[in-house]
Amino acid sequence: MAATGFLFGSFFILLFLAVPIGYSIGIATLITMMGFSDIPLIMISQNAISGVDSFPLMAIPFFILAGNLMSSGGVAKRLIDFFNTLLRKRTGALGIVTIIACMFFAAISGSAMATTAAIGGFMIPEMEKKGYPRSYAAALAAVSGTIGVIIPPSIPFVLYGVVTNTSIGDIFIAGLVPGISMGLALIIVNYLTSKKLGIEGDKNAERLEFSELWKSFKEAFWAILTPVIILGGIYGGIFTPTEAAVISAVYATVVSLYIYKEMDLKDVYNALFKSMEINGATVFMVGFSAVFASYLTMEQIPMKLAAAMLGITSNKILLLILINLFLLVIGCFIDNIPATIILGPILLPIVSKLGMSPVQFGVMLTMNLAIGFVTPPYGINLFVAQAVAGVKMDKMLKYLKYLLLALGIVLLLTTYFEPLTMLLVDIIKK
Repeated sequence: MAATGFLFGSFFILLFLAVPIGYSIGIATLITMMGFSDIPLIMISQNAISGVDSFPLMAIPFFILAGNLMSSGGVAKRLIDFFNTLLRKRTGALGIVTIIACMFFAAISGSAMATTAAIGGFMIPEMEKKGYPRSYAAALAAVSGTIGVIIPPSIPFVLYGVVTNTSIGDIFIAGLVPGISMGLALIIVNYLTSKKLGIEGDKNAERLEFSELWKSFKEAFWAILTPVIILGGIYGGIFTPTEAAVISAVYATVVSLYIYKEMDLKDVYNALFKSMEINGATVFMVGFSAVFASYLTMEQIPMKLAAAMLGITSNKILLLILINLFLLVIGCFIDNIPATIILGPILLPIVSKLGMSPVQFGVMLTMNLAIGFVTPPYGINLFVAQAVAGVKMDKMLKYLKYLLLALGIVLLLTTYFEPLTMLLVDIIKK
């Protein structure tokens, strides 16, 4: 156990010293192997390379590229315009539009950060014009962005499927209902908050005519069609998640360049370059996380941890609460990508002994870490929304408690109510 304590201790010390997380993982593994193991150090390079040599992982750069293309290619704007036309008379209309737009964009980008940046960048100023406090608008955009990794396609789902040898297609299906449930829970909170703030719908807006709705729908048609093509193709068995990622990137390029015509070749180059930067950092973390996870497996740490946790209590309800609390704390400090790669193989044996399927656990794990996107000190979505809105973090935090409570309720349902994740999987697989 000394090696385990040293491994995790050195890892967290490096994080505290602001060493980038990819380097922290690699250095902690290296010095632990040198001090506590006879395993040849060449294993680090071998496992780092084999860890990223995976066909399913190829989905990640293409989903990142598709999200970047659609962020600046007019797709997000047309989605927002359509839903605003449909809901403008409702109480808290722009808040609802923000949440629904995030849900749709989630089914395009697979990234919480991209969803927050794309939708928040447009909606936060618009919400402020209609009387929403700017800090509330930023908090809502940040929390709604967490749906980006739950509604498929999802980059963390791809990683979880790879490291635990679980069907990525099944996890994609399982995430659909919990993701929609998160959106509905946030809509309820937004409605109640809007009532409290006195933000009514646009009562002066003219009665919605079918011709106006049809015009808005036609403008947004190609944007709305995107998740239908991606998810319909995966669920229909037409193509794999990796192939779907490639198709989504090609589709985004065609729509942005030739249909909406809001991008040129220079914009495509910038999107490619930005995607390469993000993917480079992601793959770097994935490689060293694979080494970290391999060392844990060699030292049988997952099995020892499972035995220790089962020794605390055999009560399934209490044990799942402990695991959820542990993951929520981890999500406050560590990005979801390395956390998924490291913790997925460690915790899966524990929940398997409790009768939870790997698919349901994948959704639960990702949802816990997604909530970490909006909980300090890490809270990457908070930083994105803060940068977009230009507000202080403390002003955003006062609006977070009820939004986080809504996500917490959905998390508990996902944990303890198996049909929320597995019913749709069982129906489609039949």
